[in-house]
Amino acid sequence: MDRVSVRPLATAEIIAVGTEMLGTTRLDTNSLFLAGRLGDLGIDLRAKSVVADDRNRLRDVFLGAMSRADLVILTGGLGPTDDDLTREVVATALDRPLSEDPAIVAHIAARFERRGLRMPEVNRRQAMVPAGGIVLDNPNGTAPGLMIEHGDQVVVLLPGPPRELKPMFDRLRDSSLAQRTGGWRIYRRTLFIAGRGESHVEEVAQPIYSRWTGETPPIETTILAVPGQVELHLMLRSAQAKAAEDRLLAARDELINALKSDVFSVDGQSMEEVVGALLRERGMTISAAESCTGGLLLSRLTEVPGSSEYVLGGAVTYSNSLKTIFADVPAHLIEQYGAVSEPVAVALADGIRARTGASLGIGITGIAGPGGGSPEKPVGTVAIALTGNQQPARVRTVSLIGGRQMVRFQATQTALDMVRRLLLQL
Repeated sequence: MDRVSVRPLATAEIIAVGTEMLGTTRLDTNSLFLAGRLGDLGIDLRAKSVVADDRNRLRDVFLGAMSRADLVILTGGLGPTDDDLTREVVATALDRPLSEDPAIVAHIAARFERRGLRMPEVNRRQAMVPAGGIVLDNPNGTAPGLMIEHGDQVVVLLPGPPRELKPMFDRLRDSSLAQRTGGWRIYRRTLFIAGRGESHVEEVAQPIYSRWTGETPPIETTILAVPGQVELHLMLRSAQAKAAEDRLLAARDELINALKSDVFSVDGQSMEEVVGALLRERGMTISAAESCTGGLLLSRLTEVPGSSEYVLGGAVTYSNSLKTIFADVPAHLIEQYGAVSEPVAVALADGIRARTGASLGIGITGIAGPGGGSPEKPVGTVAIALTGNQQPARVRTVSLIGGRQMVRFQATQTALDMVRRLLLQL
């Protein structure tokens, strides 16, 4: 084929084949791996599909992908049994007759012989190759992969087991596919934001990123809201590495200038990593008394290697009596204001800080649900306090949404963000 006349691969779709992945026990993890590898190639993944082992449905999904994408990757369905349909469906859809490859038969037979077994005749199905197909060796299994160049498009068939798929695709990526991208790559930057909702981030960011859509090539921007934070993803597809990196850095800095200290990470660090680094830099320590979060805050902080430098410890004070015993919360405060209240949160923070000798103390008390709420204090109500040796107490009450686990995580994210903002001011 004349390579000069072939259009570079720019877009891709992935089709995972297997009825079992439409249930609740198996997940399509291969597409996550492939998405990362396609990004390395500068190929924009536009869609993923999961389809049952059904000839007609698979054909419809495959032809739909072929109508939209330059590269279509199918995973699974290359085995020797009757429900392994991928090879036959693709060959029929592309009008390419199948023929047996003797070299594949010999390879499969040799694998069985090394184990002292005879190759079953059904395994000959795995040696059927569509006309014009390129066989992709599989040293880790019996099912070879296939690459088919169909006009300007490329179709790749990969075995389902990850231990077979991953090395096979990496070899293909570094050879044939790399030659078909025209030197293009996808460059990315991500901003992680706390303290603003998705719509508030959009309100600030949209006037900025809307200017980039008319540039060539454009910077694409995606806003994603996840529990406790908002993510701003910037993506640029370019054949010029330095120019792309420079543009993305300038775009990132423009957004940081607009969103200011609400941006807590630009290098993929989690909130607990950011807070840990700030505590270490300032030579400060921290402790926590947690009620509704049940130790999740300290668990997150201590997940970071080296956290023993700044995390002293704390207590899970679920019952009212232990709020008094472990964190010296005056019983009259609980009686007067209730366990879920700002005065009790401040007392928790002060009490645990005094008992541990930490520079900073955090107190968290709330209603994680699903029960325990009231009209005055519904489920999701959480009071969070931060106190320091020479700092006035910072306390806030938040109303969080979602199930129990989401409320607990968001409460710890809010608490860590309060610590981060205080440390930035010191």
